[in-house]
Amino acid sequence: MTDARVLLDTTVATTDEMGALGARLARVLRAGDLVVLTGPLGAGKTTLTRGLGAALGARGQVSSPTFVLARTHPTTTGPDLVHVDAYRLTDPVELDDLDLDWDAAIVVVEWGRGFVDGISDEVLDVEIVRATGADASDVDDADLDPDDVPDEPRRVIVTATGPRWADTAL
Repeated sequence: MTDARVLLDTTVATTDEMGALGARLARVLRAGDLVVLTGPLGAGKTTLTRGLGAALGARGQVSSPTFVLARTHPTTTGPDLVHVDAYRLTDPVELDDLDLDWDAAIVVVEWGRGFVDGISDEVLDVEIVRATGADASDVDDADLDPDDVPDEPRRVIVTATGPRWADTAL
């Protein structure tokens, strides 16, 4: 297995910029790619996935799949986008039980660290870091997606593992 290498370490100031980063990632993704998103509630994981989905031409609303665990979005540009939320899972076997088509789709797993081990040796890991003490409790509207919190800077670190990413630049 190839050692991990940081492809990008940047600050994202707004939700629009987070969506644009998702679109930027979409340009390098293809069928069989596994993207793991890590960050606290309200960090911007779903916002990033929305931007990725928009750039891929994903059909249907890309929203947090917390209660359905996984949503498949056919795209207009190629492979399906499979958006998974592992937040409510307690064991990696539960992720395997979802019977996802890992090879034919671009799979994005929120809260996936520790759940995708063994699925692929080639992973794009996206860590979103919010300011210390920042959380989704700033949001008063209970109907608002926790990733739609007011703009605040976030640090985003994209780390690639495996030969798939050896020549990739962002």
